[in-house]
Amino acid sequence: MSSDRAPDALVVRYGEIALKGGMRAEFERRLCANLRVALQPLPRLEIQRTRGRILVRAGAPLGPAAVAAARVFGVTSVSEVHEVAPEEDAIREQARALTAAALERSHAGRARVSFGVRVNRANPLFPLRSNELASLLGADLQQRHPQLHVNLDAPELNVEVDVRDERALLFVERQPGPGGLPVGTLGRGMCLLSGGIDSPVAAWLAMRRGLRVEFISFLSPPHTGAQTVAKVRRLTEHLATWQPVTWLHMVPMTAVQDALRAATPEPLHTVLDRRAMFRMASRLARRRHARALVTGESLGQVASQTLENIGCTEQAARMPVLRPLITYDKVDTMALARRIGTLPISELPAPDSCTVWLPRSPVLRSRIGEAQAAEEKVPLEDLERQALLEIESLRIPT
Repeated sequence: MSSDRAPDALVVRYGEIALKGGMRAEFERRLCANLRVALQPLPRLEIQRTRGRILVRAGAPLGPAAVAAARVFGVTSVSEVHEVAPEEDAIREQARALTAAALERSHAGRARVSFGVRVNRANPLFPLRSNELASLLGADLQQRHPQLHVNLDAPELNVEVDVRDERALLFVERQPGPGGLPVGTLGRGMCLLSGGIDSPVAAWLAMRRGLRVEFISFLSPPHTGAQTVAKVRRLTEHLATWQPVTWLHMVPMTAVQDALRAATPEPLHTVLDRRAMFRMASRLARRRHARALVTGESLGQVASQTLENIGCTEQAARMPVLRPLITYDKVDTMALARRIGTLPISELPAPDSCTVWLPRSPVLRSRIGEAQAAEEKVPLEDLERQALLEIESLRIPT
């Protein structure tokens, strides 16, 4: 059997979905639908649920498909697999071919390579038990490749066999996925996207827990210009690769901020800005059938994120506010931003509405009554409604 034979399919594995009991089938269907969107350019695409796994077949090379599938939330790992008849001789021949190809590709010239053989026997009629087949294959491979030595704890080369009813699946690599839950299984959220480091990471974490996330960004022209718009859009485009459908809503904030600065105490400006943003985001969220706001707030990170200020701003939302980063420090957030690829974009220089007019001495422990009394001096209802009428909404391609 040729060692350069192309893989026949992808095996997509999931973790937490398997624990969902009566909801498991619905979560699996959503995961398959999201995979179909992620893999939609492939010709003759087939996605099949089978005993705790998902099999993907297509009429095209599967390498790029494996990369795309590994970005779908709910997926724990993806493997390119070779299918053979569930017979000992066929399995042995394919294991030899895969091992030879893997040694040549990744371990050429090595005098010693640790390896393991793992067998999952899902077909109870197969005549050999899992450990018996693993031992036979391991001995055969060692005889053919003397540089191989057994290490089942942390092998450099892992030959895996999944014996099913109609076929046996063999593979040597697992590409890790993001895990979590399929986007859309837990509804929809509206993320306040500032262009900084924190909010994109918060959005990614919310998606990972099954929320389909739309984005709302507040702009303050002429103080925030084309550079800010481009940055926000780039962040949204990057995050859009993790979910099937993405919308970005950009709201002009200048009139609201000018009115607040003209009539309210300076120390309250940041809190009052955020209250206005929460009110407008909540109105848009309800219109878009989103049931929660998502923010990148972290307790105590800046003046607006003391417990009192968080409570004061949340009161204006009148819907749940999710804060995935509430206990993260900046180092943790930056590490995750770097891993998911948003950090280089977030670090691009561009002003945002939250930092255009920072008070010299911002209030640290605001009170709801104090904020409401200040807001009564400004026709915020009319200004906020007008801002939402001028919103620009963009559907971002995946």
